[in-house]
Amino acid sequence: MAYTDHYEAVLNTAKEKINRVAADKSCPVFAFTSNLDIVLHWDPEIYCRILDQYLIEQPHSEPGDLIESMYDFARITAGYVCQGRGGNFDITNSRVCEYLRTAFRSELSLGGTCAQGAAALGSVGFPVSVHLTDCSHEVCSMLNHEGTTAIKEGRLVPVAELETDDPPVSHFILQFNAGDRIRVLGREVEIPVSNRLILFYDAMQKKVPIDEGFFKYWEGKHTEIRPSSFLVSGFDAIIDEDVMAAHLDRLEEFLDRFGKNHPYAVRYLEGAYYMNPAVKRMVFSRLSPYMDMIGMNEEELEEQVRRIGGTADISTPEGVIHALNMVLSVFKSGGVVLHTKDYSLYYGKEVRQKIENGLTMGNLMSATRARIGRYGTLDELQETLKLPLSRRGVDFCEKSECVERKGQLVVVPSRYLEHPKYTIGLGDTFVSGVHTCFL
Repeated sequence: MAYTDHYEAVLNTAKEKINRVAADKSCPVFAFTSNLDIVLHWDPEIYCRILDQYLIEQPHSEPGDLIESMYDFARITAGYVCQGRGGNFDITNSRVCEYLRTAFRSELSLGGTCAQGAAALGSVGFPVSVHLTDCSHEVCSMLNHEGTTAIKEGRLVPVAELETDDPPVSHFILQFNAGDRIRVLGREVEIPVSNRLILFYDAMQKKVPIDEGFFKYWEGKHTEIRPSSFLVSGFDAIIDEDVMAAHLDRLEEFLDRFGKNHPYAVRYLEGAYYMNPAVKRMVFSRLSPYMDMIGMNEEELEEQVRRIGGTADISTPEGVIHALNMVLSVFKSGGVVLHTKDYSLYYGKEVRQKIENGLTMGNLMSATRARIGRYGTLDELQETLKLPLSRRGVDFCEKSECVERKGQLVVVPSRYLEHPKYTIGLGDTFVSGVHTCFL
């Protein structure tokens, strides 16, 4: 069956919903981390000069590798850039930070899935409540939209009231573009896919301090605003399994109470590239039974399948459904939201919400960020409708109609952009769009 483009109708519904939710006093709740991203402006020639000077062996890396020198930077990042893969690594030497800021032009942006998602919703005009780990002026000012709130001393307050005089927590973002050519040990390599690397120079995210008052407020039955959904994210930089285990003990207790007191709120766990794969297994194994949905991109889906011990060809609808069945057999959530550059989908238990609208808004909001390099307004989302649908996404959508499945399957092709202006935060922006359908 041919795909019917509902993007404009969904955007019109979103405009109506923005006016309604303020009166309804409902909003999504996003947790747990925030920081300041230092976005390095990609320049392939500058990057090649760094590799010419510091790459002295074949590119390679292992989970938990540290960037202690520019030699490490060259060795680790070159492997990812050559394959068009995204990933996260720790910088342990301030001189590497200084070198990168001197070598590349840069700009400041928000970091953290919950913070970026909140900023994306605020830019469109939706309300959202957040938990922040970095409450610096730089971070809070980027989140200062009407309707964006946080918990302070047991009260719901504008996010600006959380602001402190503390310096921001900084992460470096290296984004790179498909089609650019780089020199690797005298060999020219074309980058196959646009992507980004996140390089942490930060100890806070190793522990992720969570405000107990935030838990107490939202697990209660009588809140000033009704939570429409609860997003769990931000543990990807934790390496110490004992630290993570302590968080999970409290989170399990919280999610159980939250589910009982807010039975219509959707509980959603978003994946990421975790620096310690064992921590990721802990998070997904222990939290997925509490979740209505878990979210991931295609790289994370392939990784999950490998760690389960299976194989799947995720270039076909049959292979994707096979992979998702494997994931859901191990991680017992209600369903999976998968986001890729060509399409997004939901697969799992039948849901009462119009999940197609959420996938469509997610695609539209992330495509707008890719197109203009910032979180889009309603007018800018309208302009993105002029982009064509991904032909691969449409083909995937139509072929998926014939695939045998064990649950509800909804596929929405993406608006296609060959050369995105921005690749940072596209997944986080997509997730925020999905949450609009829960309102």
